[in-house]
Amino acid sequence: MLKEFKDFIAKGNVMDMAVGIIIGAAFTAIVKSLVSDLINPIIGLFMGGVDFVNKFIILGEGEFATLAEAQEAGASVFAYGSFIMAIINFLIIAFVVFMLVRYVNRVKEATAKQEEAVEEAPAGPTELDILTEIRDSLKK
Repeated sequence: MLKEFKDFIAKGNVMDMAVGIIIGAAFTAIVKSLVSDLINPIIGLFMGGVDFVNKFIILGEGEFATLAEAQEAGASVFAYGSFIMAIINFLIIAFVVFMLVRYVNRVKEATAKQEEAVEEAPAGPTELDILTEIRDSLKK
C-alpha cells in the first residue's frame, strides 16, 4: 500500500496540481493586496471616500463603528461590503487567469503551427539515397 501511494504521489499530475495550489494561494494573497491596497482607495476616491470593507448592516441590537468591532462583539451583521470586495477579487483573478490561459493557448497554437511547417517541409534526399545515386553513377 505504501508503494502504491508513493507511485501515486510521484505521478506528474499530482505534483503539477500541488504546485498549482501553492502558486494559487500565493497569487490570491497578491490579488487581495492589490484590491485592498490599490483598487479600494481609487474606488473610494471616486465614490467620495467610501470604504467597502466597513459597509455592513447590523441584524440586531447595538451600534458599531467598524465591521471588526461588530464581529468581535458577536453581533449578527450583513457584511455586504465584504461581499462586494470578494466579487472584485474574483473578477480580477478570473481576468488574470483568462489572460494566462489565452497566452498559453496562443503559445500552443504557435508551437503546433511550427510542427506542421516542419512536417510539411520537403524532405531532402537521405544519406542512403545519395550513396545509391553515387554508386549508380559510378557503375555507368
